[in-house]
Amino acid sequence: QVQLTESGGGLVPAGGSLRLSCAASGYIFSINDMGWYRQAPGNERELVATVSRGDILKYGDSVKGRFTISLDNDRNTVYLQMNSLKPDDTAVYYCKAIVAVFSPSGQKTYAYWGQGTQVTVSS
Repeated sequence: QVQLTESGGGLVPAGGSLRLSCAASGYIFSINDMGWYRQAPGNERELVATVSRGDILKYGDSVKGRFTISLDNDRNTVYLQMNSLKPDDTAVYYCKAIVAVFSPSGQKTYAYWGQGTQVTVSS
C-alpha cells in the first residue's frame, strides 16, 4: 500500500505564493509519474502539473509561467511552487502518483490519490 501525504495549502492574498508538497511512502519500487490536479466547486478536476520519469514536465495552460513542479526522487516527494496566485487558483489541490510497487506476484503499477489540500486566494 502506498500513502500520499500532502501539505502546504492555505489562504494567501492575490499575487502571493505557496508551496505544496506531497510525499509518497510505502513499498515503492519506482515512481513513474507524480503531480497535482485541482478541483474548484462546480468544476471538474483538472491538471495543474505533473512530472514523469525522465523529468518530463507537463503544465495546465492556466498555470504556465507561474507554477513550477519538481520531484525529489530520494525522498519520493513532489513539490509545487505556486507564484503570482490568482483568485481563480482557489481549489482543492490533489496529489496523484503512478507508482510501481512490490507485490507477492511481482511488480505492479497503480495510481494513488492524496486526500487534497485547500488553496484559497483572496482578491
